[in-house]
Amino acid sequence: MRRRVVLPALALLMPLAACDRGEDDAKTEDTVVSRTAETELAPWLSPKDGTDPARWLAGREAGHPLANDAPPVQAMRTSLARAAEGFIEDRRMIANRTVQLGQMLAESGKAEGYRDLLDGLGRIAAARGRHKSLYGEMCQHYVNIRNRGLGHEAALAELSENEVRPLTRSAP
Repeated sequence: MRRRVVLPALALLMPLAACDRGEDDAKTEDTVVSRTAETELAPWLSPKDGTDPARWLAGREAGHPLANDAPPVQAMRTSLARAAEGFIEDRRMIANRTVQLGQMLAESGKAEGYRDLLDGLGRIAAARGRHKSLYGEMCQHYVNIRNRGLGHEAALAELSENEVRPLTRSAP
């Protein structure tokens, strides 16, 4: 049982381990440090990437780049902005984690739309009020719940119950 929880956790965290590396590390690579999503979609948004995370995320979901003013981009921009208010991570990292979460769910036959994930997890974070949540951590809890067989709404309900319940100490 422990292996089923640990492996998804590692799978969720490992590909993006380099996302928050220091500026010195980024300078030593012979890579492009800024791009805009006009004709291609990068596999991940790097810390120096100039691509609008909502546009990239909408394009990833569509399977091809979308115009900046395309309705799916505008809708994703709204969902991403709303979700970002409740999380510590920036929009770029939330977009990366959302794609990663979507891929993990699809691989296990539980595909969900990126906006549905952002809106659902964002609602849970917003319910915490001024205390921001960690998006990556919430994504991992969501995957673990889904891997137990619960659907999207049931997983969100369980997460919501666990997120907003005040921590109490039991009497000695």
